[in-house]
Amino acid sequence: MKRIWLLTACLAVLMLANGQVKTERVPFVERDSVLSMDIYTPTATQDSLRPCVVFVFGGGFIRGAKDEKENVAYCRALAERGYVSVAIDYRLGMKGVTKVGVFNYHPLENAIQMAVEDLYAATNYLLENSGKLGIDTKRIVISGSSAGAITVLQADYELANQMEAAKVLPTDFRYAGVVSFAGAIFSHEGKPDYKRNPAPTLMFHGMKDELVPYKKIQFGQLGFFGSNEIAKQMEKYEFPFYIYRYRDMGHEIASIPMEKNIEDIDRFIKDYVINQYPLRKDITVKDERIKAGKNWKPEDLYKD
Repeated sequence: MKRIWLLTACLAVLMLANGQVKTERVPFVERDSVLSMDIYTPTATQDSLRPCVVFVFGGGFIRGAKDEKENVAYCRALAERGYVSVAIDYRLGMKGVTKVGVFNYHPLENAIQMAVEDLYAATNYLLENSGKLGIDTKRIVISGSSAGAITVLQADYELANQMEAAKVLPTDFRYAGVVSFAGAIFSHEGKPDYKRNPAPTLMFHGMKDELVPYKKIQFGQLGFFGSNEIAKQMEKYEFPFYIYRYRDMGHEIASIPMEKNIEDIDRFIKDYVINQYPLRKDITVKDERIKAGKNWKPEDLYKD
């Protein structure tokens, strides 16, 4: 009996050392339907409040889910590193849309705005329940892939510029960091500019991405500005940022590096968010771990 107890105790310690994670699903806002979030919490005891990483899934604002296999793996990996990680639902505003282009950009703009509003609602829920969830409200990082990456970059851009949608958040609130896998910012005012400093931002992007532009699509002041253009602006104004540019890669960078680059994301949070180092890093890589896949184009989103 003593040996069984000892073995059980050793296994329990090993599970905690390897990052045992508790998960729960809670509703956070009611729109046309109830939107929920999955919360991944490290079970190892800790006296202080933890940084939180909120994840927004991808899928062209048409499809996708927070509990897809790669999304769960990413959130669990973050929780095993000691963060509270949260994967959220949001409204898919491009469902039923058959075509988007230069002269029909409103559906995309509306879809982005809906997703941003839902991310803000999730943020308010976390702020209001931070004590119960063990979250440090000054260290909330937002992270997303593809459509989710657009959402998190746009959310921080609108918050920094005190746009209307961001007014639902407390006036003194700032995101502590942004992690984007193939994202962009939609702007009516030319290149992204900031009234207040944006959050330190980590960007991963394939240099041949044809779905979410690595560079930009711009007509007059209207534009869709990808990671390359965002990095240029952040360099110009000396804002902290970290960009990984993937040579010979397209939109597969939206999801493949998420779990593979967990150490880089962990380092980014420790250096840029927790220690607040004013760093600017720009890395171009050819990552042999990532095999080039189909380079998605906008029209591919509307195929079954």
